[in-house]
Amino acid sequence: MSKKNQQLFETIYQQSYPMVLQICMGFMKGDKDLANDLSQEVFINIWNAIGNFKGKSTPKTWVYRITVNTCLQYIRKEKKKTNLSVEKIEYALVQENHNPENNPQQELYAAIGKLEKLDRLIIMMVLERQDYDTISNIIGIQPTNVRVKIHRIKKRLKKIMEHES
Repeated sequence: MSKKNQQLFETIYQQSYPMVLQICMGFMKGDKDLANDLSQEVFINIWNAIGNFKGKSTPKTWVYRITVNTCLQYIRKEKKKTNLSVEKIEYALVQENHNPENNPQQELYAAIGKLEKLDRLIIMMVLERQDYDTISNIIGIQPTNVRVKIHRIKKRLKKIMEHES
């Protein structure tokens, strides 16, 4: 690896680690250990792909895409491994959410985990304080549509969290 790519990787790592971890937390429904492991996997993927970064998008957008793809690959791989029924998973989530030791952040991540994949990604970017234009570029929809989707996602999250209380 060239010195330039190594420096680029170090810069990306320092600037992106909190964002990557937060996205992984959302996909892993608040499981910190799993999110940390997945974050490491993301940065391994970034390390391996850094030579292919052409600069057509911002490094942040590039990192988002790698993070989301890594999370989705993990979920697909785990889905194939487990043959749990939806009822068992829902029961486990309900039991987990009624645990008095859960903090509000874990409850939020558990609720986010019940959203569709695209909605999960969008709300995680909102939590990361990304502007509508950035979300629009990553998702591939118009900024006005992003605003509408975010509003609907927030309503769904509120409904999910109210039913769990």
